[in-house]
Amino acid sequence: MDGRTFLIGGGWDRAEVYAPFVRAAAERAGGVPRISCVVLDEGDGPAQFDRFAQALGKSGAACAPVPVLVPLGGRLDPESALEGADGLLVCGGLTPAYQEAFAGCAGRLARLLAERRVPYAGFSAGAAVAARRAVVGGWLVDGVPVCPEDTAEDLAEVAVRPGLGLVPFAVDVHAAQWGTLARLVTSVAHGDVPYGVAVDENTLVEVAGPAARVEGLGRAHVVRPGADGVSVRSYADGESFDLT
Repeated sequence: MDGRTFLIGGGWDRAEVYAPFVRAAAERAGGVPRISCVVLDEGDGPAQFDRFAQALGKSGAACAPVPVLVPLGGRLDPESALEGADGLLVCGGLTPAYQEAFAGCAGRLARLLAERRVPYAGFSAGAAVAARRAVVGGWLVDGVPVCPEDTAEDLAEVAVRPGLGLVPFAVDVHAAQWGTLARLVTSVAHGDVPYGVAVDENTLVEVAGPAARVEGLGRAHVVRPGADGVSVRSYADGESFDLT
């Protein structure tokens, strides 16, 4: 992808994690950027948009957030969502429902982002669906618990579904806070995803070119397959890892 991708692992304690994304959008705009904010509307869409608009406003970088509300069970229209946009933020909520909202348009959206050089940011669910193979929830593998039940996103068995293909690795979020690293480790170990990155809350992974950089309070945990299972290496603020 020609544009830049920003993955936020959740959390509301550090609005500065949005700043690199907003700055990238401002570079495209040549001024104050217009940020389309995709929110899955479960009945409180406007309130959820306001929450993200406030976070963007506190990031320290000026922008103009615009709501793109997708009703629960609905589908995103990429052309409409990106009309006049200098950046696209896909917000948090029920991850399987976000994945379904992008079903049928993932390739088109990725192509438009690349052609128009619009940076993408995903918060929590929005980060998870950025992957080519998206871990969307679940807490059991063959009936055996691998992470806490309250992280399951209304699913029982761990589910991996087609994502947007903006990054080559799978993404899990709220890693330290919700204990989801184990879910990603299992997905990599079973070969359901090629490799993965579990992102803590209040932490950003910025993907540009052949590498990714970590910023924020927490860590990004990179899970790769190996001869004897999987390896996990964690990266803190200011550190980078290769995408190969």
